[in-house]
Amino acid sequence: MYENKRLGFLFVLPFVLGVLLFKLFPFVMSFALSFTQYDLIDPPQYVGLDNYKELIADDPLFRKSLGVTLLFATLAVPLRVGFALLIAHVLNFRLRGINFFRAAFYLPSILGGSIAVAVLWRFIFAKNGLVNLLLVQVGIEPIAWLADEHYSMWTIVLLFTWQFGSAMVIFLAALQNVPTSLYEAAECDGAGKLQQFWSITVPLITPVIFFNMIMQMVHAFQEFNGPYMITEGGPLSSTYVLALYIYDQSFRFFNLGYGAALSWVLFALVGGLSAISFWSSKYWVFYAGEKEQRK
Repeated sequence: MYENKRLGFLFVLPFVLGVLLFKLFPFVMSFALSFTQYDLIDPPQYVGLDNYKELIADDPLFRKSLGVTLLFATLAVPLRVGFALLIAHVLNFRLRGINFFRAAFYLPSILGGSIAVAVLWRFIFAKNGLVNLLLVQVGIEPIAWLADEHYSMWTIVLLFTWQFGSAMVIFLAALQNVPTSLYEAAECDGAGKLQQFWSITVPLITPVIFFNMIMQMVHAFQEFNGPYMITEGGPLSSTYVLALYIYDQSFRFFNLGYGAALSWVLFALVGGLSAISFWSSKYWVFYAGEKEQRK
């Protein structure tokens, strides 16, 4: 028995070391650096809360990037979750070749986060890109997607929404666990497909909807590749998300202390929004048997 325990600890040791070295240690160090002025060359100098005071009181670019990030998350998260649920509902039907379509719709979630796809997305929405060529074919004037602040945000929102595969797979698993007897009973009562979806499907998968919303919200606040590769934060900082500002402060201006403080503000923001989401879940998320108990 003792040998088995030692063997078990040996197998989990690489994972534990990886978490300690690449997760916990940088996590703690970033918090310590947020109270310092550090440029990667000179030793860190303790400055107390000066970094936090500066970003709150004297940094308009922080407020701008924070507003852009909130706008991006507000647009992108509902679109990604809603589109993933819609496609999962369609792919839940038993049709010939359905496994091919499930794999095809999941593929963007694997490729979408890569730099190559972000570069391709930039060419698609360029002045002479594919999107504008299609618009010209139907008689619409080309749109400056990447140069107009009113449209630039939508380019990265669409890229984020396009990567809905992981959320779709989770929704598909949840939909397949909904008892078919409920649909049959509702159909006997004269309920249509749309009524069945809102009255049966959605209430039964609210825990999964909640989970996907939390996960996609976290991903949205960490979005970097799209704004960096497609719009470079422009035009007029209209896509300058907080993750991009953290990168610039840390690795372009070598102000790692200030970048660490920005990171912890982002962490606190995501944590606060997650806490609010968990608090609100008691009003609309129903677990097995709870809906009847709350009535």
